[in-house]
Amino acid sequence: MPKKTAATKLFVLDTNVLMHDPTSLFRFEEHDLLIPIITLEELDQHKKGMSEVSRNARQASRFLDELVRSWEDMDEGIPLGPASHDAATGRLFLQTEAIDGPLPVSLAASKVDNQILGVVLHLSQKYLKRQVVLVSKDINMRIKARALGLHAEDYFNDKVLEDTDLLYTGVTELPADFWDKHGKGMESWQVNGHTYYRIKGPMTDGFLINGFVYQESDSPFYAKVLSVKGKTVELETIKDYGHHKNNVWGITARNREQNFALNVLMDPEIDFVTLLGQAGTGKTLLTLAAGLAQVLEKKIYSEIIMTRVTVPVGEDIGFLPGTEEEKMTPWMGALEDNLDVLNKTDDEAGDWGRAATQDLIRSRIKIKSLNFMRGRTFINKFLIIDEAQNLTPKQMKTLITRAGPGTKVVCLGNISQIDTPYLTEGSSGLTYVVDHFKGWPHSGHVTLARGERSRLADHAAEIL
Repeated sequence: MPKKTAATKLFVLDTNVLMHDPTSLFRFEEHDLLIPIITLEELDQHKKGMSEVSRNARQASRFLDELVRSWEDMDEGIPLGPASHDAATGRLFLQTEAIDGPLPVSLAASKVDNQILGVVLHLSQKYLKRQVVLVSKDINMRIKARALGLHAEDYFNDKVLEDTDLLYTGVTELPADFWDKHGKGMESWQVNGHTYYRIKGPMTDGFLINGFVYQESDSPFYAKVLSVKGKTVELETIKDYGHHKNNVWGITARNREQNFALNVLMDPEIDFVTLLGQAGTGKTLLTLAAGLAQVLEKKIYSEIIMTRVTVPVGEDIGFLPGTEEEKMTPWMGALEDNLDVLNKTDDEAGDWGRAATQDLIRSRIKIKSLNFMRGRTFINKFLIIDEAQNLTPKQMKTLITRAGPGTKVVCLGNISQIDTPYLTEGSSGLTYVVDHFKGWPHSGHVTLARGERSRLADHAAEIL
């Protein structure tokens, strides 16, 4: 059993950590890990099925098999260095002896969580000079551990950001003295109704390609960062989608961030767009309007594909009647609501005209379930991933890599409304892609700030 110095900790892994991230085995640097036998039992129970959890359970078992297969003396621990390319220098221990831990009578010994707590309690009494820590994604398990006087931690290694307030917003406000500090040696020119500025100065370090900058005044300044070369930045004034002559499928931007969002949604050079925002900020409406304009009017894409996570049902939509599209219909209330709004924008068409338009729109929008996305390639499609905050980083990668030539992917979500167990704002797949794609010349991101549903919805959001 572990005989290392007091400086290195001994982490006991709960099953949900391995099922959340199988690579967690190699994420504890110089510290040692211990896996209770009951954790292996639970992995075995979860290995069957096609869900993300089952896949992770199988992968964790494969990692463990590779480690155990090459090592004889289990009591000395298995070095994690060779398998992790020295990212982890600690050792892995498997529970090799029966532990009859002195748990309080109130904790049922038959419960798996309590058996793991018994192991942690036994180890912390056996190795008094060493810190023994339980790592679990289960909040109640951590509360019970602390109530017993044990050290317990969440698994933090999956977090993209510790504080989501630091998440890239895609929008930067320029200070009042910006032009005084950056005006020296500035170049400016006009092409096709857009004004371009080439500037350099102290603030340009923080600018990212396709990020938006603005300055509110009597004549407001809205621009997009076109290129960043060292300290030299090129800005391009954006198209005003707030003006009715630039409407997108009858929709105009109602605020500054919506205007920025329509600029990235309508830009054919941008292949990947992420829109974050609270309920009612217009994410789905703007995206659908931009999709319809580019599918039916500009004919850049052949059709719109819309998908979202069906969290409350779990993994399967099989119990709902009908085809894949019909099964997904109950989840697509947001799509129906927005299509109603978009359909009313054409006042001159009359009832017959609107009905014909509705049929045309319906024929160009396909609803797909996430469960059947593997192995597919979408060519020349406008792919909308709604409720993307409920996806894990791995699921997000699976979806985005479906994009073939000429496809645009738009991810929509609100990271404060996560329904997936064990996913947090910091570890959501949506946070992951926003952080990793920022600064890529073919991606754009905007955090929408203001609700535009109604005065009732806005007031409710403020006071409730």
